[in-house]
Order: sequence, then C-alpha cells, then structure tokens
Amino acid sequence: MSKENALFEEDFDLEFDDSPDATAEQLVDQLTGPVDAPYKELEEGVELPPMSMAHGGDRAIPAISILAFYENDSSRDMIEKVAADRRMQNASLEVMSGGIPAAIEHLSHNATPNLLIVESSASSGTMVNQIDELAGQCEEGVQVMVIGATNDISLYRQLVARGVDEYLVPPIEPVQMVRAIGNMFTDPDAPFVGKSISVIGAKGGVGSSTIAHNLAWALAENARVNTSLVDLDLSFGTTSLDFNHETQQTIADALMAPERADDAVIGRLLAKATDRLSLFTAPASVNQLMDIDAEAYSTVIEGVRRLMPFVVLDLPHGWSQWIYNTLVGSDEVILVCQPDLASLRNGKNMLDQLKSQRPNDNPPRLIINMAGVPKRPEIPVKDFASAMGAEPEVILPFDPQLFGTASNKGQMISEADPQAKPSLAIDHLAAMLSGRETSQPQKSLLKKLLGK
Repeated sequence: MSKENALFEEDFDLEFDDSPDATAEQLVDQLTGPVDAPYKELEEGVELPPMSMAHGGDRAIPAISILAFYENDSSRDMIEKVAADRRMQNASLEVMSGGIPAAIEHLSHNATPNLLIVESSASSGTMVNQIDELAGQCEEGVQVMVIGATNDISLYRQLVARGVDEYLVPPIEPVQMVRAIGNMFTDPDAPFVGKSISVIGAKGGVGSSTIAHNLAWALAENARVNTSLVDLDLSFGTTSLDFNHETQQTIADALMAPERADDAVIGRLLAKATDRLSLFTAPASVNQLMDIDAEAYSTVIEGVRRLMPFVVLDLPHGWSQWIYNTLVGSDEVILVCQPDLASLRNGKNMLDQLKSQRPNDNPPRLIINMAGVPKRPEIPVKDFASAMGAEPEVILPFDPQLFGTASNKGQMISEADPQAKPSLAIDHLAAMLSGRETSQPQKSLLKKLLGK
C-alpha cells in the first residue's frame, strides 16, 4: 500500500453512525477525515510523478507485425501482457521460445516482421556474435529490440552499432515495453498528443460533471497547464452553465462532420474560458436526436488531444460502444460514486471491466462524492472501499452551500472558497494527474473590490 493511501486506512476504521439522532456535522466528520490527509502530504513534500510521466498521452501502436523470441517464462508472461495492452490493438504479436538461436532459425525460412524482439542471457561476446548472425537473416528496415541480462553500457554500444534499436534489462513492466515500441514506430513529425482523463459517474446524479469541471479548472488555473474540457453529454451537458460561457458552436458540430474536424476546425470550435482553459461545450438540447458513430467520438477526441497537453472528458452516465471505447482508450479514468448500494454495484462492475481491459494502466481512480448527507443512510467508507476493491483517492463531503454558491455565480469551487475541503481535494487530484504542485492564483485588486 502506498504512503498516500495508507493515510486513508486509519479513518476507515471509524464506525458510521446513521442513527436518527446523529447530527449532520457528526455524519460529515465520520466521512471526511481522509480529505485532510492528502493536503498534509503535499505540504510536507509528497513526491509527485516526474514531468515526463505527467505530460503527454499514449498513442496507439500502428498496425505492425511483431515476433518475440523469449528464453525465460517470466519474459514470456510479460510479452503476453504487452500483446493484450489496449495500445497494441492494431498490432499483431507472435511469441515463440528459444531466444536468438530460434529467431535465426525461424527467419531463415520465413519473412521478417516489422519488429523483432529477442531475449538473450548469453555473455556479451556470444550475444554480439549471435546478433551479427541474426542480421544476416533480417530484411532491411526491421527494428530489433533485445532483452538482455546485464546493464552494460559497453554491450549496449556494441548492439547499437550493429543496428539494434532498443535494449531492455529485466525487470520490465509491460507498459515500459509498450512505450518503447511506441517510441520506435512513432513518426517524429507526428503531432504531440495530450493526456486524456475521462470522468464518469457510477450512476446518474453523483456529481461526475461537477468533478470534471472543477478538475479541469484546477489543472488549468492551479496546476497551470493548458487544459481542454470536453462535454460529451450532448443533450444535457452543463459546461456552458457552470462556466457561464454560452457558445454558438459546440462539440456536436465536430461530431456531425468528423471528416472535416481537422486541427484548424477544432481549434476554432474550442472556446476560451481562461488563458489556459478551453471549453468544448455540448449543445444541451433535446430538439434533435443525434445518432453519432463511435468512430466520430474517437476522431474528435484525438483532434483535441493534438492541441492540448491535458484533456478532461466529461462523460454522461451510460454504457454504449463509444463510451466504452473512450474509457478503455483514456490515459486516466476517474470513477465518481456516492456511498450507496447502486453506486457500489455499478461502480464495482465498471471498475472490474476496465481493469481487465487496461491491465497495464493505472486502475480507475475512485472518488466518493457527497458523503455525509444528513439523515441519509450510507455505506461506511471502509466497507464501500473493501467491496469495491479500491481505495478512494479523495472523499468529498456533502457541502451544498459551497457548490450551490459556486454554481449560482458561474464559478468553480476553488474560486468560491479556495481553502474549503472539496477545493483542496480537487487540487490534490489535479496535482497527482499533472505531476505539478498546485497553488491558488492571486486575485487582482479589481477582483477583490468586486468580490469575485
């Protein structure tokens, strides 16, 4: 268990009192203890992800053929996990035993793949000789990745001099190999893609849109990274209301004509909310039933990712092909629940499904929202987390005054009260996702005078 999540464990031992005599303050106190913990860690210098991990999202591996020749069962298992990775859906990967000698024998009678992965535990001299022999069986243009047993810079230089593109030493995480393959086959002239963060509720009404909107704001204004908020609830999206930012053009314009949604078109459709935050609002209209192909969503989302380092996707509650594809293809997934039975059932099903389809990615991050509603029986946080099989990243207390005030003013909660527990919780989440410490922007004298 990580240091960060360990801070939650002590608070989970609290017994939840849902008796009629329990006051609202007592309910909130029982459920919001963990909220303070992350901020204490950040103040004491919690280690955030390095910037190289925090910026940029992962691309899908192109449609390439890969042959892998392993020596150890542990390497075979790791390569099979690579083959099942979501980013490898377009590639074909065949796994065989025998290491470099087996690769030499196989290629003497068969065509060369786009990528050849070979494992060798041989000595440096023997491995170099085997690579020379292997080169004689390979067609021009093949990429070669070697899994070796020693971290030897001299050996690495000899292998590179012979045309080896990548040298990895165990232990190797599957995602490490996937990204190494991606780097080998990524067009250096291809545009950057931003990190996609999908936010979805385990059921309707749990406040997932509110979380998505406030997270996008915290990333842009408090973590200071360029961010786009994409409202994908076409009929009932609330982005324009929450940000008090009505637009004539919406994401529906791009989704209805994805073949024309190039970078220039998407750039024109994005509305500037602040210097760092752009909005892709939803039409929020029931005048038209829009039957949009799942591929259109992928096309438009990828277009936004080419323009922004961070893209927060506000997904409606539902389970359709395009929602499923979006969740599986996202760099991060945030699952918002309330501490009740429906959220537990739906959230557990969604969590298990996404973990199985994204075995090499971070599991969906669990947020428990609106905890401690007065006189509402709730599942104790400890029991909820145990049944879900996941510890919540943050627990947001029920605070109708804060959220209502912010909503009525067209503000985010960190604008309304930057030191409130929910504001600090969202900042903590933004810090984890961006790898940057957050800080509240200073208000100008004019804004102070106007009370904004």
